[in-house]
Amino acid sequence: MVYPVNNIKFRIGTVGRGSSEAQMAVVRDMETFSVSFDNGVEQWNPIDQEGWVRRLMTSKSVTVSLAGKRNYGDPGNDYVAGLAYENGNGAVTVLETVFPDGSKLVMDCVVNVTASDGGAATDVAALEFDCMSDGKPSYVRG
Repeated sequence: MVYPVNNIKFRIGTVGRGSSEAQMAVVRDMETFSVSFDNGVEQWNPIDQEGWVRRLMTSKSVTVSLAGKRNYGDPGNDYVAGLAYENGNGAVTVLETVFPDGSKLVMDCVVNVTASDGGAATDVAALEFDCMSDGKPSYVRG
C-alpha cells in the first residue's frame, strides 16, 4: 500500500508527559513529517568466523521531525513554539502518531524546537521541531 504523507495523523501532549486524552492536540500548519532512527550496532571479529564481522543491534532511538508554519492561536502550535525557551523537564511531552495502515507509535519525547517565527520578509513565519524519543516507545502494528 502506498499513501500520501498527509494521511498520517499525529497529536502532541499540551501539558507535558502527563497529558490526558483531552489535552492532546494536532499541531496545525505542519507541511513535512519524517521519522528517522538512530541505531547502535556493536560489532566484533571472532576468530571462528574467519575474518567475518559479527554484529548485534544494541540500542535505538526515534526522532519525528516536523516543519511548517507558525500559527498563533492554535493550541498545539503555540505549545510547541513555547518549548523553544524551555530546558530539562520543561521540554518533554508525549507524541502520538497513527499511520495510514493503522499502526500507532506513542512515545515520551524531548521536543527540540529548531526554528520559530523567522523567515524572509514575504514568508509566513516558520515552526520546525524534532520530537526525540525518551525511553522505549510503544509501537503497535495496524
